Amino acid sequence: MAKIYSFQKRGENMQAVEKRSSVTSIENVAKAFLTFDSMTHKKLQKLCYYAYAWHLTLYKKPLFEEKFQAWIHGPVAPNLYKKYREFGWRDIPQSDSDVEMEDRSFEIVNMVFDSYGHLDGDELEYLTHVESPWLEARKGLEIDAISQNELNDDTIIRYYTEVFENGQNE
Repeated sequence: MAKIYSFQKRGENMQAVEKRSSVTSIENVAKAFLTFDSMTHKKLQKLCYYAYAWHLTLYKKPLFEEKFQAWIHGPVAPNLYKKYREFGWRDIPQSDSDVEMEDRSFEIVNMVFDSYGHLDGDELEYLTHVESPWLEARKGLEIDAISQNELNDDTIIRYYTEVFENGQNE
């Protein structure tokens, strides 16, 4: 199971530099992930979700404004889905385009890719399906029910703070 235990640069804990982080767009985050490798739409969605979740947890503010909904296959940002849905199950090609993103935001993207990038879309889907933010947003729904329920930021912070703290104690 992939976990992010510590986000540090030059010995400085990123939780201590909360004020230096600024909001970017989900499109920029997706473009940044696509500079690392080609990937399916499902994998891209989940990596963007984990970037959002870890940024929110560590900095106590969102990486971007778009919210994730608890879809059948895990957290999905609807606008990102619309942008890349034409690829279906095929890989979105790797990109060499420039990405405009504040350094701290790119650090989160990079660390999320280092921690989760080796997993495929199905493995990332499974991972999100056993985590409380997605489970809570789908509470009371049938397994195959369509949902537009948003994942709750407070639940995300609470869950990943616990994961972070447990990882620090291992």
